[in-house]
Amino acid sequence: MEEAVLGERSTLAPERLAQLQWIEGLDQYSYVEGKGKDSKLVIASAGSDSKSELNLTDLSSKFQSLSGKALTRFPSIKWTNANVFSFEQNQNIYTYNIDKKSLAHSDSLELEKNAANRDEADGTGYIAYTRDNNLYILAGNKTLIVNENENKDIISGQTVSRSEFGIYKGTFWSPDGKKLAYYVKDESDVEDYPIVNWNTTPATVDFIKYPMAGTSKTEKLEVRIYDTETNKTVTLKTGEPNSQYLTNLAWSPDNESLYIAHLNREQKHLELKRYDVSTGELDKVLFEEKSDKYVEPLQPIHFVTGRNDMFVWESSRTGFNHLYLYNTKGKLQKQLTDGNWEVTNFEGFDVSGLNAFFTSTRVSPLNRDLYSVSLKKGMVKRLTDGDGTHMTTLSPSGNFFIDNFTSTTIPWRSEVHGISFEYSIELINSKNPLSDYKMGEMKLFSIKDNDGGDLYCRMYYPTDFDSTKKYPVVVYLYGGPHAQMVRNTWGGGGNLWYQYMAQRGYIVWTLDNRGSGNRGSAWEQNTYHQLGTVEMEDQLTGIEYLRAKKYVDAERIGIHGWSYGGFMSMSLMTRKPGVFKVCVAGGPVIDWSLYEVMYTEGMMGTPESNPDGYKNSNLLNYVSDLDGKLLIIHGTSDPVVVWQHSQLYVQKAIKEGVQVDYFMYPMHEHNVRGKERIHLMQKVTDYFMDYL
Repeated sequence: MEEAVLGERSTLAPERLAQLQWIEGLDQYSYVEGKGKDSKLVIASAGSDSKSELNLTDLSSKFQSLSGKALTRFPSIKWTNANVFSFEQNQNIYTYNIDKKSLAHSDSLELEKNAANRDEADGTGYIAYTRDNNLYILAGNKTLIVNENENKDIISGQTVSRSEFGIYKGTFWSPDGKKLAYYVKDESDVEDYPIVNWNTTPATVDFIKYPMAGTSKTEKLEVRIYDTETNKTVTLKTGEPNSQYLTNLAWSPDNESLYIAHLNREQKHLELKRYDVSTGELDKVLFEEKSDKYVEPLQPIHFVTGRNDMFVWESSRTGFNHLYLYNTKGKLQKQLTDGNWEVTNFEGFDVSGLNAFFTSTRVSPLNRDLYSVSLKKGMVKRLTDGDGTHMTTLSPSGNFFIDNFTSTTIPWRSEVHGISFEYSIELINSKNPLSDYKMGEMKLFSIKDNDGGDLYCRMYYPTDFDSTKKYPVVVYLYGGPHAQMVRNTWGGGGNLWYQYMAQRGYIVWTLDNRGSGNRGSAWEQNTYHQLGTVEMEDQLTGIEYLRAKKYVDAERIGIHGWSYGGFMSMSLMTRKPGVFKVCVAGGPVIDWSLYEVMYTEGMMGTPESNPDGYKNSNLLNYVSDLDGKLLIIHGTSDPVVVWQHSQLYVQKAIKEGVQVDYFMYPMHEHNVRGKERIHLMQKVTDYFMDYL
């Protein structure tokens, strides 16, 4: 079980090169080879055989002379420029000069013990960080106070909107590293939500801010600009209503403008706006996008290399995420990509600014490949080959790319390629770490939904599978937006726990239903205003497929999922009683009106505007229909799907005389991590072993 749960951290994970990355400004790359005290940093040049090494022992001796301690493993490094990298140890920043073979301790950049949300500027090396609800900058030998507020409900420099809409941080450095854009959120009107800390005696309460769907009280947002040279702050005049979402912040290359995607609370109307950072005034509304369901901006604009007047915008306006070339007057120059496939990641431009690069599902929703597109001619060219998943990063010039490749038959392979196909070198081709184990066969394939669309499936067969025997089935699912469970990767997107169950005689089945990720907006928005309904139809189509197989024991089908998957597991168990014998649901959403505003209202509207949708998806309405064994698992400190969800379900079950099993993980948040996860998966496994 420990091996199955540890996954990428276990000895059964495919071998990879640690810290494989491009060096700032060069077509050179580096990686760490070896482990522990025997590790070393390798520096190589793309397009040639040039290579150099830095042993940990050499770095450690220099480090020990400065700190008095030795390094036990190669630290995580960041290239500052072509000749210098930095790393952090014990809240201190160290810089190593390759040419001089010298290590320096940056005393002026020593960080406070409780510094969080660190964000280093490329242009100056300044470090923005937060302490509690306030924001500071380490600038050389000075600490600059960006924003301090005694009101703990006013928070600066941290993520906002509960990290929806592509927001994952709260600070944004200008290209020259001299100005800092940052979020300020005022949560004064948002209700306090209690999280009980059981580790104190007596127990205490920590309050979080948790705006639930339909509430009128949400956070109020501002975007401010701090100038490190003048110590002055400008607040952008983003206007009313203050319940709007301000997303996808991007600086102009000349450091004079900030671009923000404005999204109304209903999430049906987006406007891309440009602001003058010196005055805070709105400079221009470049364009808008509307949808009768929802608009979901996830990426900031990408300025074309060497051009201050041209950028690429990602949009699903045609039903699939594609690239659009705009000028800074807001005029569309051309749609760069088109088709019934998704651009899944924008990779950048070449140094000439003539070509853009992106990863997409053009070959198959199960695969990922790297492509280039000419900004002038619009010609698209595939740059990777092989059936599987390519995870690529461009060199600074755009002339080379690192290709980390995996598939159902290739554990892991890292290569460096030239864009023009004139150069290729293999860095590592991992052996199958499971070759000495007897494993269950795994297959990826598709079946048709009720409308004739493809539903991609993954099936793990029991070890020593015999088609004349009957086997129980464990269905594992997620089923919600943005997630794709079935992929052409090592393990098919699954983990070793599936093989663990296969070794114990179970078929393990997963199906990506309508509403799941990377299939286009129409596919995902099938679930609009009725979360759970369409997803169940597709999952039951998968069950029909399984039941038609003679080797499937139709009376012994179980289901397991976490978060949205917990919601889906319990939906199928109680809204479609009699299909599943056993259900294990972790961190489940029970009532969408208790979930947060930003996620829920886009897909479900409000409880007032969509009462039937909220009623139909509310699992409290189906407690009496439970037929079979149900185990609910929840972390008591869950700030995502708050504990109240499953508590109300158990309360309703008690009132209706329905027996359910329940297990909680004290002080754990939404996911059970660390050693306790081994305990969790043993609990899940035992429940299926006992009752399925």
